Amino acid sequence: MDKITQTYLILFSLVLFMVIGMISLFITFSNRKNQLLQQQLEDQLASQKKQYESELNALRSQLNPHFVHNSLNAIQFYIQRNEVEISEDYLTKFSKLMRLFFDYSRTKNITLKEEISFIKKYLDIEKLRFEDKISYLINIDKSMDTNDLNIPTMLLQPMLENSVNHGIFHKATSGTIEVDFKTTGLENQYSITIKDDGIGINKSTNHNQKTTGNVKAHSSDVITERLEILNDSGDWNIDYSIKDRADLNDGTGTIIKLTIQNLTDL
Repeated sequence: MDKITQTYLILFSLVLFMVIGMISLFITFSNRKNQLLQQQLEDQLASQKKQYESELNALRSQLNPHFVHNSLNAIQFYIQRNEVEISEDYLTKFSKLMRLFFDYSRTKNITLKEEISFIKKYLDIEKLRFEDKISYLINIDKSMDTNDLNIPTMLLQPMLENSVNHGIFHKATSGTIEVDFKTTGLENQYSITIKDDGIGINKSTNHNQKTTGNVKAHSSDVITERLEILNDSGDWNIDYSIKDRADLNDGTGTIIKLTIQNLTDL
């Protein structure tokens, strides 16, 4: 075999080796890419499943069987006392709240105006149920367009229910819940402050521990889990804090602060 033939054979072998190497690299890259895409899809499906389960748990906690049972008992109580106007008013508000609950449970987000209307109806029922032991104030920044701002469906009601059941309910005297809605100056962002003058987180935690053995209320776990999933979804940026007002030298009770930004419209 002459030198030219040997050179061609060597070149051909090198080219063939390079082609085989490139094909091997391409196959390896494609397989790795498919694995990553498959893993990404599985992670996305797992995240969605977790979100749906959290949303379902949140909705279940909002339609609290004790709240429904107690409301119906309160209506019956007013009927037995022949207080027809109060019982009719109570029943009307309760039916409207239930209708809104089922309407909103089919959607992920509602307008801030709809959420405010919903919590007003909820607090009106609690006010009737406790025979005016509870009062509430809702303050809305005049510069806010509540029709244009969105919020995850029924986000605030479980927090207000905690204020009622774990704060004011255990207070010897009447109590007040105050909810403030304010703009922050950033696009699609606003803040919400929920403040009550109940017994506060510290005393409520001690009470739960003594009566049920649980340090933390189940509804608080649901709230925390839902907020985490909403933040992980990439659609929302929600900053949440809850503190005992006594720890802040701000009287007694609990204060919740939320800063909410809808990232989908940015």
